[in-house]
Amino acid sequence: MDVLKLEIVTPEGQIFSDNVKNITLPGSEGEFGVYPLHASLVSLLQAGVIDIELSSGKHEIIAINWGHAKVDESSVTVLADGAVVVGGSSESAIALSLKNAKELIESMSDSSSSILAATAKIELVARR
Repeated sequence: MDVLKLEIVTPEGQIFSDNVKNITLPGSEGEFGVYPLHASLVSLLQAGVIDIELSSGKHEIIAINWGHAKVDESSVTVLADGAVVVGGSSESAIALSLKNAKELIESMSDSSSSILAATAKIELVARR
């Protein structure tokens, strides 16, 4: 099975590192998906959510305020100014991560449609 090595790093340190099936990133020109053997590129990322499909088929989501992504055929490296992992093992942990993710996105985005789209995606994935 083809996988991508994904690393997400903030100024505070690495928050994600694993092999994944695919990833959807909030590019400055709109969302884009990355699969194994993707063409190499560097992209500016806007406030939004990174949707990660793990090797198990489950999804994990991380909200970012902005950053850059470097993509090549076998790996993706995201450098984000701020990021919040959405999820947790309890209802209260999930609620807190949702609140923190929404605040992070709202702090950077000047577009209400971007905030609404990112918030809707966060809530949808968090309920899975």
